[in-house]
Amino acid sequence: MTFANTVTAAAAAPVCPSAQPGLVGAMTDWLVSLMSVLGGPGVGLAIALESVFPPIPSEIILPLAGFTASTGRLSLLEAIIWATIGSLAGAWVLYGVSRWIGLERLLAIADRIPGVSRADIEKADRWFARFGSWSVLIGRVIPVVRSLISIPAGFNAMNFARFTGWTLLGSSVWNTILIGSGYLLGENWCSMLGALGVFEDVVVVVAALVVVALLVRWVHNLIGNARKGGDR
Repeated sequence: MTFANTVTAAAAAPVCPSAQPGLVGAMTDWLVSLMSVLGGPGVGLAIALESVFPPIPSEIILPLAGFTASTGRLSLLEAIIWATIGSLAGAWVLYGVSRWIGLERLLAIADRIPGVSRADIEKADRWFARFGSWSVLIGRVIPVVRSLISIPAGFNAMNFARFTGWTLLGSSVWNTILIGSGYLLGENWCSMLGALGVFEDVVVVVAALVVVALLVRWVHNLIGNARKGGDR
């Protein structure tokens, strides 16, 4: 891959503004160019890096992968498979690192990691505490949590096979939706970015309602069991 080819591919693709300043925006633009040049492997690499470096927006990379597929540079199925492989590879990296160094050391260095804060890791940990292993599946469609949910899964020593299964399922669904939308919309793929923000907000609200419902059910069962014990 030459520099000239990268520039040519980048100019040919109708890229939406990343709305990301500085290093993140430059990295996003570079990944878009890489994806245009390498095709499927470029999609996998871009998504693997997005999984490890949360500020990179998959909401731009995945729909553009769908648009790229619509031009015939790669098939739709190829784009989805490579994206899912990349998602899994990135998740494995975060899971392994987190399991190796543990929560305390992670929190100690969190604020030194570009684009990540101690609050982000604590947010992901709260998600894992609420939903358990299900959080790996649900978290794949939640901003920031989508990448960082692999971290509490690691330091909580979640079963690796189960982690891999939930990651594959959640990532494949998310990737299929975004890549498929970009494929169908073609050069108008940018128009879906606003709708994605609304969709993610809805998911957060639904997840919160599920938590409340589970708490109400748990309290109800607790009271019921206490009454049964008192009647004996």
